[in-house]
Amino acid sequence: MTHGSFPARAFAGGALAALCAALLALVPSVSVVWLAPLTAATLYLVYRAYLHRIDDERRNAQQMAELHLATIEALALAIDAKDQATPDHIRRVQAYATGLARALGMSDVEVQGIKTAALLHDIGKLAVPEHILVKPGPLTPEEFQKIRIHPEVGAEILGSVPFPYPVAPIIRSHHERWDGRGYPAGLKEDAIPLGARVVYIADYFEALTSDRPYHKAISHEAAVALMQQEAGTALDPRVVDAFVSVLPRLTLEIERLEPSPNPMPQRQTGEGLRTRGTRPSGGARPSVLDDIGLAHREIYALYQIAQAMGTRLGLADMMSLISSKLSSLVPFSACALFLYTESTELLQCRFAAGTDSELMQQITLRNGQGLNGWVVRNRRPLVNARPSADLEAMGSNAPTVLQSALVCPLIFGEQVIGTLAVYHTEPGFYRDDHRRLLDRVCEQAGAVIRNSIVFEQTQVDSLTDPLTGLPNTRSMFYHLTRELARASRLEDEVALIVMDLNGFKDINDTYGHQVGDSALREVASVLRGAIRPYDMCVRYAGDEFIVVLSGCGRGQAENKRVELVDAVGRIALDGRPGERLSLSISAGVAVFPHDGDTYEALLAKADGRMYSDKNARRTDAARRVVAPATTDTPDVAPAEPASK
Repeated sequence: MTHGSFPARAFAGGALAALCAALLALVPSVSVVWLAPLTAATLYLVYRAYLHRIDDERRNAQQMAELHLATIEALALAIDAKDQATPDHIRRVQAYATGLARALGMSDVEVQGIKTAALLHDIGKLAVPEHILVKPGPLTPEEFQKIRIHPEVGAEILGSVPFPYPVAPIIRSHHERWDGRGYPAGLKEDAIPLGARVVYIADYFEALTSDRPYHKAISHEAAVALMQQEAGTALDPRVVDAFVSVLPRLTLEIERLEPSPNPMPQRQTGEGLRTRGTRPSGGARPSVLDDIGLAHREIYALYQIAQAMGTRLGLADMMSLISSKLSSLVPFSACALFLYTESTELLQCRFAAGTDSELMQQITLRNGQGLNGWVVRNRRPLVNARPSADLEAMGSNAPTVLQSALVCPLIFGEQVIGTLAVYHTEPGFYRDDHRRLLDRVCEQAGAVIRNSIVFEQTQVDSLTDPLTGLPNTRSMFYHLTRELARASRLEDEVALIVMDLNGFKDINDTYGHQVGDSALREVASVLRGAIRPYDMCVRYAGDEFIVVLSGCGRGQAENKRVELVDAVGRIALDGRPGERLSLSISAGVAVFPHDGDTYEALLAKADGRMYSDKNARRTDAARRVVAPATTDTPDVAPAEPASK
């Protein structure tokens, strides 16, 4: 409203007439000529006061509108911060949408509505579970149904807000597609509000050109090509053309926007989450948004670790996954798992990754020794301890570049099963927030690691003979199947030596099963020590043993058979006090592919040759028994008795 506007002049005229009438009624004898100067002056003052009041009201209304918008903007940024790598995401969507709306010739009121809707377009994601929003892989149909509710939820949240321009309809329809296959209503073409089409294209382009949990960013050129490909199907062709024409200018404008003083760290940098509570300089708002984003990323990182733990049973595989996820939560240069055996009171490194991991894998400590031994004994974490203390505790002077350690106990029930340690090359790197987070991980990991230990032990037990500690028959079949396949592929040889302990039943019957078990253990130890590390010795059944020799021909296998038979022949056991018991073994050889191309054929051939060897030994033994009686007979027959 201006001073010379028609409403102002009308108000002035009306006020003047009313004032004159009132004065004449009160003082009839007063001339109108005398009243005119007085009335005009009074009217001018009243009119000025009215204008000031209108200006104040307009100013207050503008300030209130700006305050409301600023409040909404702050809330939108806070919501966006929880699942985005930077709070600039919605700023860019807003800039793209606003510039596109102006390029389409929309009115100032419509542009303002689009600007606000772009800011608030994802507010409905408050109703979507966090793990769905940040899921790195494809969504299940049920998860996608959850995502589809966010436009309607957002429209309902904002429907009662008295915006002076349409916002809720834009929010409700910003995922509708030009071909009618969008959601929530399946609107098609011009039935979709123009503002919603504008926001959809701005958000579409920003999503393509930004890193998301489910995809990596693509270039602007590739994004434009994809949008032009989608024009007429997902996107309004006219709006796409307008966007492409103004994109270079909008890109320059966005690049000139003042960057956030403290952008949120990217997960892929490997630096981990910034420790909360340490606020950088540069204003309160970015730090607050940092804390919001970090809090949600902390939840997500813990969720990922918990999920990773459930995907592996083997200890090494599980720890590899945990360490890869842990780095986004607690930064480290090296990570190690130590497991505690209560019966021996020893703590041994079972997994290590990162800097100086080879050194860590050599560490074995007693309860109470070094950093990890102290944590086991006291059941309390250590923060910023000296990593070399563990090496020194085991008597090693090996140097390490690691300077600070954070060690937390792993507890299952009431039992300490080990420790989880992270190390950094910077001294004094870890803080209480790091300890809190690693403690949370250890709470989850304790039961899972215990289950992995039990699983591995069960697996070992199922493939190991409990008496001798050798692999059992099942283990041999797994190994032999792989070796025969490899040998067939490479045209190589594999030898089997089947052995049977001679007279084992007599040993058990004469000296008892305890001596028989000792005999089996001694034979197992000798056989295992006489073969190469990559060969296999198996307790096949009862008193039978099998050796699998990879890449071994008939001549080598025969030499090894003789060597093993001789080695067993040198064993001497205590049968009874003062009585030494010697052992012997029969053996037969079969070689792949000459004696068969399956393990059944090879075993049958080697078994037959072993029994031939056993029979030959029995014959030799019988001859040795008869020979001494012949040598004791005199060369000349004794004289007949005198009576005869």
